[in-house]
Amino acid sequence: MPGPRYTPLVAALPATVPFVGPEAHMRASGREFRARLGANESVFGPSPMAIEAMERAAQDGWMYGDSESHDLRAALAAHHGVAPENIVVGEGIDGLLGTLVRLLVEPGDPVVTSDGAYPTFNYHVAGFGGVLHKVPYRDDREDPAALLTRAEEVGAKLVYLSNPDNPMGSWHSARVIQRMIDALPDGTLLLLDEAYVDFAPEEAALTFVADDPRVIRMRTFSKAYGLAGLRVGYAVGAPGLIAMFDRIRNHFGVSRIAQAGALAALMDQGWLEDVVAQVADARVTLAEIAERNGAFALPSATNFTAIDCGGDGALARKVLEGLMARDIFVRMPAVAPLDRCIRVTLGRPEDLKAFEPAFAEALAEARAETAG
Repeated sequence: MPGPRYTPLVAALPATVPFVGPEAHMRASGREFRARLGANESVFGPSPMAIEAMERAAQDGWMYGDSESHDLRAALAAHHGVAPENIVVGEGIDGLLGTLVRLLVEPGDPVVTSDGAYPTFNYHVAGFGGVLHKVPYRDDREDPAALLTRAEEVGAKLVYLSNPDNPMGSWHSARVIQRMIDALPDGTLLLLDEAYVDFAPEEAALTFVADDPRVIRMRTFSKAYGLAGLRVGYAVGAPGLIAMFDRIRNHFGVSRIAQAGALAALMDQGWLEDVVAQVADARVTLAEIAERNGAFALPSATNFTAIDCGGDGALARKVLEGLMARDIFVRMPAVAPLDRCIRVTLGRPEDLKAFEPAFAEALAEARAETAG
């Protein structure tokens, strides 16, 4: 009996996902993680105001959420000093990435990114038949000059850059990013992923000039606001581009509970500031843990730190495996030379207390194995 008639594009794609989730790992091992430090969730949790708002909204869970996210968009517009027409809300940055790629990329269209950058973006580009052109990192940072050069060479419709960067935690100043925008080839859109900007130094954040048609900026409530489980993100861009999302987006994709939680979280900037301060403290602690074990924590402007284990990808992979075997969830970059590192979410004191002995043991075992 014949099955569904898949499109040739989808039938040719590999069976893969951008990330294996922590729950899948726990099902495979049959054990719970003692410290969940791999997905860059905010282990400090959401604002109590957000929790209260979600509890209230749950009583109306029988209703669809506002398809226009009117109140949340208005609040975000006021927060950033732009108009609601500059903002679209979606199912996290991941959902917005898929919609943007669908808007711009047809089979064969060139798209430029960095080799080792956020894989979910690549996943969407492949899903719509785009052709990815990758440039290497330079000094553990994405390289704006190389991205521009490649975009010019291939006539890219879309260029992806995250600032701050995932997976290395590095960042560029707003001045560098603005120079990149000003040098974009005609017809090329810069997708600026700012998922971690709430943790970054002030000089890393561009001033909002929301009517600039050359750039679209994406932000999220999943990181500093502690609402990863709700899947709420937003994009800020020129009104004409934002209006195009309405033609193909999932209009009821952001639930009533999610909108209520995100709106309340945005209103509680004091909680956000406290989380950012706790992350900064954890950054210092994790750097000390790395140093005590003969490793090196890279400077970070995010809620995670990349730890250079002092070898190559094979060594770091063994360290990761050792940590996972000890029920400590972490991840690592997939591309050399970035893969000499493991990536560790900046957690609570009890998370890092569990991490330190496990890391020491895993690193010692990995060094002994690779030395032999």
